[in-house]
Amino acid sequence: MSQEQIITRKSRSNFYYAFSVLPREKREAIYTLYSFCRQADDIADGTDSSGKKLKTLDYWEIELFRQFNSQSPTRFDKIWKIAQKFRIPLEYFLELINGIRMDLAHVRFSSIEDLINYCYRVASVVGLMSIQIFGYRDERVKEYAINLGIALQLTNIMRDVGVDAEMGRVYLPLEDLEKFGVTEQDIIQKKNDSSFFRLMNHQYQRARDYYRKAGEILPTSERRNMIPSQIMKNIYYHLLQVMERKDFNVLQEKTEIPRLVQISIAFKTVLTEAILSI
Repeated sequence: MSQEQIITRKSRSNFYYAFSVLPREKREAIYTLYSFCRQADDIADGTDSSGKKLKTLDYWEIELFRQFNSQSPTRFDKIWKIAQKFRIPLEYFLELINGIRMDLAHVRFSSIEDLINYCYRVASVVGLMSIQIFGYRDERVKEYAINLGIALQLTNIMRDVGVDAEMGRVYLPLEDLEKFGVTEQDIIQKKNDSSFFRLMNHQYQRARDYYRKAGEILPTSERRNMIPSQIMKNIYYHLLQVMERKDFNVLQEKTEIPRLVQISIAFKTVLTEAILSI
């Protein structure tokens, strides 16, 4: 098992099973891509000062520019070769880095538009990179990837509300908090009341809308190519449904999907998508 595969399996097991259905070359490429994304994300979650983290991201950006524009060997030589082979533009990597910068700035999102912009940078661009590896012909697949990325990130934010609160991070839009009478301090203090339930139900409905949009956009002709992302979609949608059934008890516990359930979802998705793509 490669180092990239180990990183993907340990840090994003929901994704690991989705990628297992890919042919070997594409599978190794996607593991390398997600290893890059995981390591970039780890910069924000590390113990270094914010200043040092920002300097590290600046260094990554400079090295990526150098690698892509002059082909001079850098630490990103492997990811560059994959980007060249699958035509992944530099701008996607830079958008991801800018999304992580938003994390380090501890920006509070005033509006849903601000949150969606963040979701695009840290999740949708990863989807856009991924579909380059999966392969597609219909340009509508890009809109599918953007909407699915937002749906997955909104689900992540809901799942991690309690964990993020412990680190002083609140990703839910301030306009939503005000609308439902919930303060940031309520979330940090893990106040799980009827107002919080209504707030989370609102987030739930929004995430469902993005899953729906992604499903409606995906062309039938591309369903077989997008089986890995459909597996991710179904696993995360199941996670969303579990949170709803538990009345959004996300402040006290982190909802997880058991390994066997993930495998079952992956297997059913492969069969379903194979039939629907005929």
